[in-house]
Amino acid sequence: MVAKINVGSSLYGALSYNGEKVNEGEGKLLVAHKVFDQGDGKLDIARCMEDFKRYIPEQVRSEKPIAHISLNPHPDDKLNDAELMNIAQEYMEKIGYGNQPYVVFKHSDISREHLHIVTLNVDEKGKKLSDRYIHRRSKRATDSLEQKYGLHPSGSRRQRLEQGALYKVNPSEGNVKRQVGNVLKHLSGNYRFQSLGEYRALLSLYNITVEEARGEVGGRVYRGFVYSATDEKGDKVGNPLKASRFGKHAGYDAFDKRCATSKTEIAEKDLGKYTKGKVFAAMRQSSGKEELIKNLKAKGVDVVFRETDTGRIYGATFIDHNTGCVLNGSRMGKELSANALEEWVGRKEAQAARSGNAASEPQSYVPQQHAPHEQQPEGDTVVGGMFDLSILPDGTDPEEEAFRRRMQRKKKKRQRRT
Repeated sequence: MVAKINVGSSLYGALSYNGEKVNEGEGKLLVAHKVFDQGDGKLDIARCMEDFKRYIPEQVRSEKPIAHISLNPHPDDKLNDAELMNIAQEYMEKIGYGNQPYVVFKHSDISREHLHIVTLNVDEKGKKLSDRYIHRRSKRATDSLEQKYGLHPSGSRRQRLEQGALYKVNPSEGNVKRQVGNVLKHLSGNYRFQSLGEYRALLSLYNITVEEARGEVGGRVYRGFVYSATDEKGDKVGNPLKASRFGKHAGYDAFDKRCATSKTEIAEKDLGKYTKGKVFAAMRQSSGKEELIKNLKAKGVDVVFRETDTGRIYGATFIDHNTGCVLNGSRMGKELSANALEEWVGRKEAQAARSGNAASEPQSYVPQQHAPHEQQPEGDTVVGGMFDLSILPDGTDPEEEAFRRRMQRKKKKRQRRT
């Protein structure tokens, strides 16, 4: 069972979000502790607001006195309402919030049922409750509850992401908006990316794509996102969906902010080196592209290759589910750029053709060494030699863009000849 704790300033926002789920038939009020409960599984938001405010003095010492907690059992954990109520109440006791006013909701808006808890993180004097080691207390609480109720353990970060019941969007199952929304909500905050291309690569794992929309209204320029479901080939299916239908976390502003924080976190924690090491190890173990994909997946890394109609690689993005990093190959060095990967694949195919057995004794991959002045940092812009730009300021891979332009020019030449 995975617990997520968020704090904020809007009591109405937290209550109305859950109230909307109840009104749409996708939620149910299970517990109302120290606040009014009308007994029909629904929520009187106005009355609930009044009760909560009785516990919030005028002089509140915290800018964010509201806590919004979600408890997410494994999809295979089948629990009735009584068990869910007990789990929620025991969890609140174990993290030290048992005497706080709170309401517990069961949500069934996605493929697994889960709980949302709205409470206060300030006492009756307006003093903020201690949040020291709150995440440790929360993990100890969920571990204890898993043992008591025989639940699936939450495990590692990678297992927790898989546990989130993320499935590829399947338009044939209907309610595409809900399917897309489930994926977007789960991905937000769990992955780091620095460009729209990297974000698209992440979404493509779940049959989703995104396009940027720009315009001007009343002299004011705006930028937004439009999402679409895709089939297994990446072709769009059905009607596009505006980001506003999913909430702020799916919008352009949230994406832009996430790119900025991701850049800082990846650089400060040097996260790219972990993914780079896994890729090199997988390449040493692989006799070709398909085996590379398989070996990377075993290490918790997905790779999205972008290829021409003839199968030539012109871009590659690596999604490391262990670190939550989404990285274009060129961000990690020239050794993993599109040209380098295309050459590696070509070399492996040639070796397989000569030997007649693609699986026999794969050759070790030795990364090309560069002189110190040619080393590429993991930032957005680097110059080596004259104009060797590894990544443009917007996170675009220039090698990939140059290849696209060459292909467009060739296409235009063919059209003029005909």
